[in-house]
Amino acid sequence: MHIKYLDLQAQYESIRPEIDRAIREVLDSSAYILGPAAKAFESAYAQYCRVAHCAGVGSGTSALVVALRALDVGPGDEVITAANTFVATAAAIAQVGAKPVLCDVDPATRNLDPDLLSMAISRRTKVIIPVHLYGCPADMDPIGQLADNHDIFVLEDAAQAHGAVYRGRRVGSIGRMAAFSFYPGKNLGAYGEAGAITTDDARLDSVVRMLRDHGSKSKYRHELLGYNARLDGIQAAVLNVKLKHLDRWNSERRRVAALYNELLSGLSVTLPRSEDEYEQVFHLYVIETERRDELQKYLAACEIPTLIHYPIPVHLQNAFAYLDHREGDFPITEKLAGEVLSLPIYPEMTDDQVGHVAGKIREFFERK
Repeated sequence: MHIKYLDLQAQYESIRPEIDRAIREVLDSSAYILGPAAKAFESAYAQYCRVAHCAGVGSGTSALVVALRALDVGPGDEVITAANTFVATAAAIAQVGAKPVLCDVDPATRNLDPDLLSMAISRRTKVIIPVHLYGCPADMDPIGQLADNHDIFVLEDAAQAHGAVYRGRRVGSIGRMAAFSFYPGKNLGAYGEAGAITTDDARLDSVVRMLRDHGSKSKYRHELLGYNARLDGIQAAVLNVKLKHLDRWNSERRRVAALYNELLSGLSVTLPRSEDEYEQVFHLYVIETERRDELQKYLAACEIPTLIHYPIPVHLQNAFAYLDHREGDFPITEKLAGEVLSLPIYPEMTDDQVGHVAGKIREFFERK
């Protein structure tokens, strides 16, 4: 049986007429940067996330950088985030001149541990960036309470959690601001780079819109030192189409995850934990096993692709050597880095395909 890790072609084929029509409309209008398609998507995505404002930007990394700048983060400030995030989260902090302060995670949720977070706060802490890793919301209530107690902003890194819900609130509406990535492989993915920033704060939204467009409020008048971080019109058109299908696709991802949970139960693997008050969207389906490397090699021999998110923690990357961390500083993150394995998951994946993957994993663990 042929298994893909992610089947973007199947997704495109399912909505081809809508996508082709939307792209053609942008081509006919020549509105390639921002324009009507971007404005329509910003309005629709703000409504979807249950916030007042959404500003489209050029990538998820740009969303983080621009949001931090809008919060006036810079040299001398500290920003706390999870040690087991993708490098872009920490890199964005460094790129605005602030110091990334890493914090270990809860081994069950793989997200920021509020108890450890409280020990990482200093008088220089200006922002906390919880990462909704793999599509599972971080525990936002205690994080928000800590932030309020210390007069700190919360910026959600929601790059992997489009449509996830935490205690009745949509991810992207819980912190002061939120940053999204629409990289093609995301639950809501463009056909290139794209991102967005959501907020209920009209002033912050206004600053974001200036920063994304060279610091300009009107043409050739530049109030701030900004960026070229505008949303592409064609990507916005693609996102407009895909947003209408997002809830259905997320439901299909939960179907795949539930079947994996059923078929992999009883094996020597740790499965993603389900939280009753969280509605996960399973951007990734990640298991843990001490025999990860053996299992990955076995699955590859069975022509089943897998990935590791992420094999080298941020604090052990050469780019962050200046933070002077050592192996052992974040033991939970390091344990996860040595044991996590992401299995194929996408909305179009059939029950038979899930069963084939799970069957090969069971075969691996049950062989003598």
